[in-house]
Amino acid sequence: MAWFGKLVGGSFGLLFGGPLGMIAGIAFGHMFDKAGSLPQQQRTGHASALDQRQMLFFVGAFSMLAKIAAIDGAVTKAERQRVITFIRSDLRLGGEQEELALRIFDTAASREESFDRLALQFVQAFRFEPNILQTIVDILVQVAAADGTVSLAEEALIKRAAQIFAISASYIDHLIARYSPTADPLVKAYNILGVDSAATDDQVKAAYRRLSREFHPDALAAKGMGEEFTAHATAKFREIQGAWQAIKDARGIR
Repeated sequence: MAWFGKLVGGSFGLLFGGPLGMIAGIAFGHMFDKAGSLPQQQRTGHASALDQRQMLFFVGAFSMLAKIAAIDGAVTKAERQRVITFIRSDLRLGGEQEELALRIFDTAASREESFDRLALQFVQAFRFEPNILQTIVDILVQVAAADGTVSLAEEALIKRAAQIFAISASYIDHLIARYSPTADPLVKAYNILGVDSAATDDQVKAAYRRLSREFHPDALAAKGMGEEFTAHATAKFREIQGAWQAIKDARGIR
């Protein structure tokens, strides 16, 4: 997270305006009193375009996660724990980085800023990168399903995100089914690839190849995502490979 040291060192040049910039300003403000403990090289320097892009992704992801978790009135223990698991296991963050992510999450959850405004600012930066937008929606569904079910309010907000991101409603249906705790493993495999069990072998192969290209860790790294999100992409890429293998075995595809 190359931008992290610059940020807590007091560089406001990373802030990018709009509702996400406001959330960032509130969440980061408390950290500036720690700047004196950082090495001098971390407390100076200007933010590059890549730094700003990574920061926007980071702030946008945790802000939108907060809104989906709070949509039913309060963030449940299970939902917050899923976010913490995402931070620690998927992104492999710790210490001040974990604190920063949770500060963003808590700030966004407590503010009245609408989900639409956050999502619209986010999509302006990543509108030509469907793999990044799908990754965000995937994480939203995981948090919504953390308590064992996706409520009607959560589903409506996720589908609103899909609409803003120009993602099909059927993709959301596949995601919700995929993260259902009672789903059959083979059904989950089809949902991971975003196809129905009635799809032809060629259709399944095409879906697998497309997802493998879109979610290959190198593809996200090339688009400027930080190492922490590349690690998440690696886990998703492996999940896609596992789903394809399960369907191949079930169908006898060679």
